[in-house]
Amino acid sequence: MQILVVGTATLDIVSRVPRYPAEDEEVRADWRQERLGGNAANTAVVLAQLGHRVSWAGTLAADRDGDWIGEQLRRQGVATEWARRCDGGRAPVSCITLSRAGGSRTIIHFRDLPEFTAGDFARIATAPFDWVHFEGRNVPDLERMLARLPPGLPCSLEVEKPRPGIESLFGRPDLLLFSRHYARATGFDAAAPFLEALGLRAGAVAACAWGDEGGWVLDREGEVRHSPAVPPAQVVDTLGAGDVFNAGFIDRLAAGAAPSGALAFACRLAGRKCGRSGLGGLGGEGSDTVDGGWEDG
Repeated sequence: MQILVVGTATLDIVSRVPRYPAEDEEVRADWRQERLGGNAANTAVVLAQLGHRVSWAGTLAADRDGDWIGEQLRRQGVATEWARRCDGGRAPVSCITLSRAGGSRTIIHFRDLPEFTAGDFARIATAPFDWVHFEGRNVPDLERMLARLPPGLPCSLEVEKPRPGIESLFGRPDLLLFSRHYARATGFDAAAPFLEALGLRAGAVAACAWGDEGGWVLDREGEVRHSPAVPPAQVVDTLGAGDVFNAGFIDRLAAGAAPSGALAFACRLAGRKCGRSGLGGLGGEGSDTVDGGWEDG
């Protein structure tokens, strides 16, 4: 299946510490790595591992870090022919600290790069694609991108953060992927009532990941269903787990799985990711099972 992913790609500078420092305290990191990051880029990389032909569309800085980000995408099986190089600005960088004590992460993000615009999107030949996934940002332009999609081309929208006007976009996507952060920001302390209150169009699907409680999905019949989390024996790295969940859900739903099966697979894949550092090795065994199962060999 050929999938287009639209959104951000960043340079992540990841450090691991025994515990988070207090303010004005120094803690020595025991491990450090530079890796590809960004919601859309992470989702694209995992979809490529799951066997899809994936293209990423977004902005790349015309600097050394921008070159590195583009090269990392291509090395991991993601085409970048629809990326726009920007002479102004600098590549986005996230400085991320992982706590060995709790497996959580904190992020300081720097961004000085123009957004991918509706004009950029208009240059993309969408006819070859079987699915288009959007990261929910730059709402005015994103609304115009959604409007340009040809009838019948399935699409999904990630809604991670509250952004002015983003709710106006909820009527177009076939799949909406919400974060716990967004649900809480809109006044909900649980996924099920949040999904029930959305009032989506008939036939749309919405999912919401809720960390170690698993995930919930609002299916095409308006029923809310739950799938438990599948944690690893030891939590190593939760960074990007939400992006992995999104990739797993898109993979299964696009392949014809029922929303409940897509949810189960997404929860298992996200759990598998939390047991390892980075996003490598998530494809392979079990990824072609439509019922959402994951067989560990």
